[in-house]
Amino acid sequence: MSLILQEGQLIKEFLMEHQKEIEKNLLAEAGSVREKIEEIQLIGNINLIDNAHKLIGYVVEQQTEDLVKFAEQEGVVWAKHAMTLMLKLDWVHAIRRTLWSFLSKYDQVENSTDFQKDFYILEKTINEQIDKFLNVFFISYSTYKDKLLEAERKLVENLSVQIIPISANTAIFPLIGTIDPYRSEAIRDKVLAEVGKGGIHTLIIDLSGVADMEGEVTHQLLKVIDGISLMGCKAVITGTRAEIASKMVNEGLSFRDKAKVRGNLEQAIKDVLN
Repeated sequence: MSLILQEGQLIKEFLMEHQKEIEKNLLAEAGSVREKIEEIQLIGNINLIDNAHKLIGYVVEQQTEDLVKFAEQEGVVWAKHAMTLMLKLDWVHAIRRTLWSFLSKYDQVENSTDFQKDFYILEKTINEQIDKFLNVFFISYSTYKDKLLEAERKLVENLSVQIIPISANTAIFPLIGTIDPYRSEAIRDKVLAEVGKGGIHTLIIDLSGVADMEGEVTHQLLKVIDGISLMGCKAVITGTRAEIASKMVNEGLSFRDKAKVRGNLEQAIKDVLN
């Protein structure tokens, strides 16, 4: 179908008049995305065609503020539904190629010296606007992903810090895995909160499941013991592995000054409850 341009017609009007042709061209350009359009609509309620027209409108009208907001929203939605960045990149590049294809036809139909001069200024502006959309989209996508990962990490840390009551005022706190500085902060906050909330008088801290513990983390654990002591709770340390004990000796650290120390959990429970 040949494109029809009314005399003096604005670029926006020209593009709106040929939306169907633009969509057809866009789908032809976006081969890798075309088969995913319905799937993306179902997963994230994202209408790629409508959004393409919206992006083209913002770019052509140079509505930078609206374009940035739109890019931020798109970044969050794509991150939330775990859709691949490559699909988005292919789709935006297809929009860019399609837009320039129709602007070129507009130029051919208009064919005036004044327009040709403005056309090259427009080219720079449009490419900058599309690049801005992509940059803001990627930043928004990455920021949301980082927040999700942080939230998931905190959830895992909270779930991995479990204090188990064994009597009205006695509980066991089994530590498992490698404890890094980040995890030690989660442990500190959770232990202090649970001791205060549960009225715990004796807390058995079992280290038999700890694979490794850095010197800084040992200092943090000693601070935790100080903290619960200020709250009237006694600490019992059990199950310290030889590797951890060796590190503590080399660094001049000891649990004995701040807590009772027992060889294993069974012995610690027996001493506390008898």
